[in-house]
Amino acid sequence: MDNKTVLEKANAAISAGDHETFLTYCTENTKWTFVGDRILSGKEEIRQYMAEAYKKPPKFDVEYMIGEGNFVTAVGTISLYENDIWVTYDYCDFWRFEDGKMAELRAFVVKK
Repeated sequence: MDNKTVLEKANAAISAGDHETFLTYCTENTKWTFVGDRILSGKEEIRQYMAEAYKKPPKFDVEYMIGEGNFVTAVGTISLYENDIWVTYDYCDFWRFEDGKMAELRAFVVKK
């Protein structure tokens, strides 16, 4: 499976509320950096973050993905259920892959 397909399948799992399947696409020591906000390290921190932030599955609208080598960039919008309303953000995610799994995320997220 190419890296773009891995990311598409992982995003589909998140959209279905299936956090554990999403995590199977990540390395054990995966690292997520939300630029200007926080850094999460390892599957357990990611699992805890998703349990809190994705109480209702997020809604993705991926405008495009660009894959080159071990990197995939995804740009689009994501809507998150926060305080009983849906809030939409523009995002640009830079993913680094290792051995076909998502190893590192650098996310730029801006509220619309």
